[in-house]
Amino acid sequence: MTDGAGNLKHLSLGEVHDLAFNCLVANGCDDANAQAVADNMTAAERDGSESHGLFRLPGYVASLQSGKADGKANPQAEDVAPGVVRVDARNGFAPLAFEAGRKPLVAKAKAQGIAVLGIVRTFHFAALWPEVEALAREGLVAFACTSTMPFAAPAGGSKALFGTDPVAFAWPRPDGHPVVVDMATTAMARGEVMLAAREGHDVPLGVGLDGDGQPTRDPKAILEDGVMLPFGGYKGSAISMMVELFAGALIGEVFSFQAGEADNRDGGPSRGGELILAIDPARMGGDGDGIALGEALFEKMLDAGAAPGAVRLPGDRRYGNREKTPRDGVAIPGALYDRILALVGGPA
Repeated sequence: MTDGAGNLKHLSLGEVHDLAFNCLVANGCDDANAQAVADNMTAAERDGSESHGLFRLPGYVASLQSGKADGKANPQAEDVAPGVVRVDARNGFAPLAFEAGRKPLVAKAKAQGIAVLGIVRTFHFAALWPEVEALAREGLVAFACTSTMPFAAPAGGSKALFGTDPVAFAWPRPDGHPVVVDMATTAMARGEVMLAAREGHDVPLGVGLDGDGQPTRDPKAILEDGVMLPFGGYKGSAISMMVELFAGALIGEVFSFQAGEADNRDGGPSRGGELILAIDPARMGGDGDGIALGEALFEKMLDAGAAPGAVRLPGDRRYGNREKTPRDGVAIPGALYDRILALVGGPA
């Protein structure tokens, strides 16, 4: 991970958090919003998810400086129905909005077996896995999805309509870390394409098209005037459509293409919605042992590799990084570090 000149800045996790928090406060966040976003960003760096760590900080700041996002928003949770929580993020960032809805969501799911949380009027610029993992650590099976700017074409198309439309899923385990899936419904997460462009790497064919609608391995051509593609052709496209309906129409929020039409193109996140589903497995299985039964599947998966370690459970790489990073720290490109330091000085 270099900045072109090969310069890296090594930081402890505490320094990552302080850098993010101070930068956000300097550019218009109150302490609560800055803390929630910095916590999320630090978790991404801790777990080796560079594309959702400090790399995202300039985008958050851009949306604050343009006035699009409200860094002092106080999200409000509403008890809509026995199984429904709705959070109005009030044009604030998603991490604090999730915190406002998490406790009532957990309480409702445990009281009756299933509950859903809809977050509206929010700016989601983070990974989804911290949210579903937090619910799994409460003993709940969790699913989440959110829409983004229109970056991807539907299967067979060449014009952007869908977002990268990520989905995340978490399954608690009796002993050990939850199994956690977090993936874009595009062939590659946009953040990874942006990192490839920054570092001068090609991407695989199938990730996107250039401005002429032709397949390309050049990440810059995809980002500048091209379009991303769904994974698996029509299969990924159908899942993207599902996310658009869940995180848009179902909760009364905008689709990705509508978010794009309204966005000011400041480089930060667009307005959108998020849907989170929580299920209490103790209420579903015949004897409430569904979580224990899941272990049989995981054991078979791990034994299915051609060699030991060839198959791993979703989330294991992040957990491995989580063990190492507190000791080793993180390294970010020097150019990114210098840019963030300039932003800590506040708006120019």
